[in-house]
Amino acid sequence: MVDTLGLLLAVMVTPADTGDRAAAQTLLARVTEAHHRLEMVWADGGYTGGIITHCLTALALVLAIVKRSDDMRGFAVLPKRWIVERFFAHLMRTRRLVRDFERTTSSAEAMIYWSMSLLMTRPLAGPRPSQA
Repeated sequence: MVDTLGLLLAVMVTPADTGDRAAAQTLLARVTEAHHRLEMVWADGGYTGGIITHCLTALALVLAIVKRSDDMRGFAVLPKRWIVERFFAHLMRTRRLVRDFERTTSSAEAMIYWSMSLLMTRPLAGPRPSQA
């Protein structure tokens, strides 16, 4: 889960037999505990159904689904969806995350946090000196 700038709020790696909606309920609960000011979450069309009412009733979150229109052909940039895609692109710049090398979900989560900490601290270091 990322914020509107594409910076990591939380990550949850699950086994392949865990559905996205079930994992999203756990992740959203974890995020709302850590970030009390969170009011709205954007998600893609895979998160429709009961999770929308669960977010509203149990977590006091508005879950807005960003869907692709039926008459759209070919590639189109969806609103807010590009933020997550850019986050995935940043993760793929870390060579270890290009393939799934981790044996446990906790080490996979740690590698994502490590990769994101590199991205988030790079602007603090300032511009790189030019190579002569």
